[in-house]
Amino acid sequence: MPITVKRAIFARPCEQVWEVVTSLTETSWRSDISRCEVIEPGKRFVEYTNTGIATAFTITACEPMRRYEFDMENENMQGHWTGMFYQRGAATEIEFTENVTAKKFFLRPFVKAYLKRQQAAYVSDLKRALGLNIS
Repeated sequence: MPITVKRAIFARPCEQVWEVVTSLTETSWRSDISRCEVIEPGKRFVEYTNTGIATAFTITACEPMRRYEFDMENENMQGHWTGMFYQRGAATEIEFTENVTAKKFFLRPFVKAYLKRQQAAYVSDLKRALGLNIS
């Protein structure tokens, strides 16, 4: 079960970063999904990739501007995501951890590299959504 961790610091207040990350209605900033469907507000939602794969999410923890967690599952994987948010002066530090298991044995060797690539793209998209330069 590969575990990946992505950390980044954004020159924005925690409230602003939290709002962008946890919004299920404004997802146009995400380059990896085409849409998000809220099934049960505050509890369950489904994201659809640009290639049509649906991933179901169940929120397991939500402590505003501190912790956001959910279980996730689609046809290829299942796992858990934890997002931690830390105010650092006028900036926000995030720590996103994913723990995922591939359902198909032939995908298992590629999961960790895939997760790292996804996390890097997510942080890049988030910087752009926050109006920060990408370097």
